[in-house]
Formats: sequence, C-alpha cells, structure tokens
Amino acid sequence: MIRILTVLILSALALPTLAQNSAQTPDKLGPGDAVHITVFQQPDLTTDARVNDQGSISMPLVGHVKVGGQTTSEAANTISEALKSGQFLKNPQVAVALTTLRSRQVSMLGLIVHPGRYPLEESHTRLPDLIAAAGGIGLGGDETVTVIRDGKATKVNSLSKDFELKGGDTIYVNAAPVFYIYGEVMHAGAYPVKSGMTVMQAISLGGGITPRGSENRIKLRRAAANGGSVEFDVNPVTQVMPNDVIVVKEALF
Repeated sequence: MIRILTVLILSALALPTLAQNSAQTPDKLGPGDAVHITVFQQPDLTTDARVNDQGSISMPLVGHVKVGGQTTSEAANTISEALKSGQFLKNPQVAVALTTLRSRQVSMLGLIVHPGRYPLEESHTRLPDLIAAAGGIGLGGDETVTVIRDGKATKVNSLSKDFELKGGDTIYVNAAPVFYIYGEVMHAGAYPVKSGMTVMQAISLGGGITPRGSENRIKLRRAAANGGSVEFDVNPVTQVMPNDVIVVKEALF
C-alpha cells in the first residue's frame, strides 16, 4: 500500500514537468511582427504597433519601447514599466497580443501580379485569399500552382479553399500549358489550356473560324510517345491537350 502511494505521489509531482515540456515555446517578438497593445481603463493608450528593424515599437506617451526578443507577456511587463517609470500611470495593467508573426510568412513567386513575401494574417490563411492579396495570377499563369513545404512540392488548384497554408510555404505560379491554333481562324497563336476544354472552345479563344474556314476541316496534331507527332480529324467535343496544334483549313467549294 505504501509503495502504491509513493508511486502515485511521484507521478503527480511529475505531471507539471511533463506539461511544461510539452507546452509550445512562446513566440519571441522580432522585426515585422504586429501586436495589439491594451492598457486597461486607458483607451487612449490602447494601440496597434509593429516591431521595427531595431526591435522597438512606438507607444503613446512613452515613445519607442524595446520589445525585440521578448514574449508577449514580457513585452507587456516592459511597457508597463515604461509607463510607470515615466510617471504616466501608477499601476498600469498591460496586455500584448500578437496579430502578425513574421515567421508565419509565405513566399509568392512566378507568374503572380505582385510577387514577394506575405504574412499569414487570420483572413489570409487559405490559398485563394493569399493569391488575391498578391494581386492574383498573372497573365499566362497556370491555375494549378506548386506549393513547396518542408522541401516537398505539391500541385494545388489555386481555387482550393481546403488547402490551408503554413508559415514558410513557397507558392510558385508556373506558366500555364498552352495549345496552338493556325490556319483559318481570326487570331492565330498560343492560348492557355483549360481543364476539359474542347476543340470548339479552343477555337473560340482565337476569335472563331474565318468565313473561308470550315468546321468540317479541322485537324489536330499531337505529340506521340516516340517523339514525333500524329495528325487526326476531330469533332467539336474532342478535348484539347497541352501542346496540341489545331489547324483549321479552308472550306472546299
């Protein structure tokens, strides 16, 4: 019985240590971090601030306060001491909440309108939101983007709301795969391939068939496995593949 009680007591004493070890280490404030500072019962002192390159924030009354390398609770104590030492308040109660953490940033690269690094704010944790914040996919960019996380690349549809981003992710917008239209079309050239696109939909991107062309004389050239190409007749619902070449020929009179 005594042995059992001893084991139970030792286990109980060990619990706080285990909980402490498993707890996540609080984030340290650094340049670029944004915080919300609340001074209770002092609404004029409650403010939002961003840590500058020197590790300081700007506060009403006290000016610059060094908080770099501190946790939010430590920063709250530092601000409280600054208010007391400046004789602005006798016993200020301060709370600091982290609103944007610099380490929770995502790199946007490739064919994006505004490439760069973007913070994962609460409203921008989903892929479509962050792409919109970066100005959207640029001209010629693919709707399927590459997300690089922990050295692994994953293809993700840019409209997917189920894919949650994490700090350190890199999003790369590749050039969209294209097909080519030649012959009797209004605007010959290269155009991006869309999923499920048919030949007639592809031709409409080129402005449609000219009066001299014929819907019955459309040829499609497609790369073959041996490195060559094959040419075949198509119907209006034939689907277009990347690098296909669509040729609209003149009508036979």
